[in-house]
Amino acid sequence: MKQAISGFLKPQVTDLGFASVDRFAGAPEAHHPGRICRNAQTVIVFGITVPRGMLKSPDYNLYALHRTYHSAYTRIDHIALALCNYIESLGRHLAVPVPSYAPMVFHQFEPWGLLSLKHAAVNAGLASFGRSGQAYHPRYGSLLRLGAVVTDAVIEADPMLPPDPCPPNCTACVKFCPAKAFDENGTFNKMTCLGHTIKHAIYPIALQSEAGLKNIERVINTAGHNYWIGCDECLKVCPLNLGKDPS
Repeated sequence: MKQAISGFLKPQVTDLGFASVDRFAGAPEAHHPGRICRNAQTVIVFGITVPRGMLKSPDYNLYALHRTYHSAYTRIDHIALALCNYIESLGRHLAVPVPSYAPMVFHQFEPWGLLSLKHAAVNAGLASFGRSGQAYHPRYGSLLRLGAVVTDAVIEADPMLPPDPCPPNCTACVKFCPAKAFDENGTFNKMTCLGHTIKHAIYPIALQSEAGLKNIERVINTAGHNYWIGCDECLKVCPLNLGKDPS
């Protein structure tokens, strides 16, 4: 089955990997693969890269980033749906797609994916965590947009990558972060970053009302789906994205 799934996916994606569910033992209970697919055994993770050229665009960097991200999310969701149908066509197995972006779950107004795709990519040998908290592919850095499918089929897992892919002594992401999302120890704060980076015209209106706050998941997952991205400085300075030595 692994060979068949790889053959189905490879023409459509940049890279892919397989993780056994036991690698998710440390995941929060509500975001464990077993909560997504009954009798989950395997998480199939894949990614589509966005072009490095947009990071160097003289005038339209963020415009290109916005469109490439959202185009990738849509394509990834279509691939995940097709993969689920393909797996279920092979036999008596279940498969469930993991959204590439929305819908999300909110805990104390903090957005969470149904499954952490970054952790899934690391568990599937597709990436490793860098000092910024992002998941870095060996060739494409953090420019992969990720998708996943959870299935009850038992499939051999891929070996995981070595940890800490960052060049020695590199602190470019910390140094150039305009939001100051890294504390004095270099720990990344997701909500500080999101508050600075993710913009949508309806948020100030919808979330000022009591009804908007009570229905935050509905507001963000529908009206806020095609959000604007207001910053990508960490992407632009990271040598893992640009293929250069930071020294």
